[in-house]
Amino acid sequence: MRVIGICRFSYPALGGFKRMHDTIEDREAYLYAPERMELRFRHFETLTLPSIAGQKRKDFTFLVLIGESLPKPYRDRLYDLTSGIEQVKIVESVPMRHRLAMQLAIKEELGDDKTESIQFRLDDDDAVGVNFVRSLRWFVKQSAAMRRKWRYMAIEFNHGYSVQLSDQGIMAEDVLTPFWACGLAVLFRASDPRTVMNFAHHKLHHSMPTVINPTPYMYLRSKHDDNDSAANYKTGPLHPLTDKERALFKAQFNVDEDQVKAVFSAPPARVD
Repeated sequence: MRVIGICRFSYPALGGFKRMHDTIEDREAYLYAPERMELRFRHFETLTLPSIAGQKRKDFTFLVLIGESLPKPYRDRLYDLTSGIEQVKIVESVPMRHRLAMQLAIKEELGDDKTESIQFRLDDDDAVGVNFVRSLRWFVKQSAAMRRKWRYMAIEFNHGYSVQLSDQGIMAEDVLTPFWACGLAVLFRASDPRTVMNFAHHKLHHSMPTVINPTPYMYLRSKHDDNDSAANYKTGPLHPLTDKERALFKAQFNVDEDQVKAVFSAPPARVD
């Protein structure tokens, strides 16, 4: 069984963003603006990558989709940050519809494998619990008899935190949410032509049976000024981490508040 996650990192898609642009050149200028890229890299480095690197089960692949036009300083920085995580595979693509680009990346990674696959998507500024891959595999094993006649099955962990990162550390809110992309995965039968990107994550339960586990903390979703879905992403009051939460974030997500402070306090990287 394959487990494949996918993340787009400032990929210049045709559509797929709330902010619209007239041309690909306009979109690339927006995406690759130094201030924006610094914000994305800082979240990616302190949230997404630690949670991927810290997975208790290592038998999975995490695809990171970028544009072929990503400027060399950013490409080099991305490859450097991910070089020590063997599960990460960077995929470069020409501009196309973002769902199609991600579907093609997943199908190419699956290749001719005649096996089931568990697929998940994750934004480049979010994190999943270090038990995420292990828990997905456990659910698939335990549900074998129940899902015998099901084409698909969604698995959702709907308990986590909204977070806001800065040079002061992490502000957080404990949340229980319906069908956010983080903490969610879909099981596919062997050779199925569809992928997780063929479905809108907030409507998965309209298309397939879903198993929901609200018990463990399984995601961190960040809130900042560059959230593409900022208008629909409303948080409640955020609070500084308690000592207990600080320990939880490290143990459950491999996210270290001291690293957050250091990375967000550092001067922006040069883009020469």
